[in-house]
Amino acid sequence: MRRLLTTALAATVTLAASLSPLMADPYDDGQSKTYYDTLKGKRVAFVPLSMGFDLTEGWNAGLQNQAKALGYTVDVRDPNWNTEAGVQAANGFIADKPDVLILHPLDQQAYNRIVPKAMAEGINVIQVNLKSITNGDVYVGTDWYEMGVKQASEMVKACGKDSGKNGKVAFIQGQLATPTSVISGGAIEETLAADPTIKLVATQAADFDPAKAQAITSTILKQNPDLCGIVGLWDGQDVGTAAAIKEAGLQDQVFLVTSGGGNKAAACDNIANGNFDAYFSYDVPGQARDLNAAVKILLQTKPTPGSAPFALYTPLKLITKDTLTPSSCWTLDELKASGG
Repeated sequence: MRRLLTTALAATVTLAASLSPLMADPYDDGQSKTYYDTLKGKRVAFVPLSMGFDLTEGWNAGLQNQAKALGYTVDVRDPNWNTEAGVQAANGFIADKPDVLILHPLDQQAYNRIVPKAMAEGINVIQVNLKSITNGDVYVGTDWYEMGVKQASEMVKACGKDSGKNGKVAFIQGQLATPTSVISGGAIEETLAADPTIKLVATQAADFDPAKAQAITSTILKQNPDLCGIVGLWDGQDVGTAAAIKEAGLQDQVFLVTSGGGNKAAACDNIANGNFDAYFSYDVPGQARDLNAAVKILLQTKPTPGSAPFALYTPLKLITKDTLTPSSCWTLDELKASGG
């Protein structure tokens, strides 16, 4: 009996050994093996504007999920809102020669030398949501002119022609050198000016600082107690704008429109509690997927840097109390857990 069991066990081991290479060898549809082999071991570098807030944390979560799944790396250097530190971080990465460099420049001019320098070293460059005047290989993010037109159009509906309101509107800018302020700001002012019933009574820059936005808004409301609406540029700043409106007891009078990445705490919660009346989301999880797609395209096709630039502009989503649903926004924990 013992000899019989030993013979049977040996036969089982031999059969398993003969089958294991067949079972371990993945199916190749003609592209899949090349796809995985091409991506494995590659290096991606990311210089955000700063870490620690919903946009950059969300993009990084998506980037890290994909990199882990496909066997490449994403390294991050955080300049913490300092443009000079961002230039130094980018130069450091260029010296290391990653396959792809992702930039998120606060200032339109600051990286104008960085982008061509990286491409001259054979590094493909992606710019995300904000970009230099100098194009890289890919832009993933918001069409800021479209954003400005959409925000201002919502304000015209609320306060302009056929609204029955007085048309008095204020515009709280961000940092004036950013694409958000330069491009979106111009579109907002043009769109508001196209309605003769709109009166732009104040335009001031709060530098993306909620405390500054709150102080500026408080002053504007004291000077214009009958103000109909305020256009803001970013939810992180406009929580200060909303606080000033609430302090003045004017939430039912002053219509506030803003924008951002659609994080639940920043967007949906502030729509639900009445801090914001209209919010245009550029949907960070969608941008993370586009960013990941751009990385995969560049790593597989390996274009000569600058030879075939393309853009993936983000579809904008309007969130109001009427359109608010449980799926309107996202959380960082969900994005980290999604694996996408």
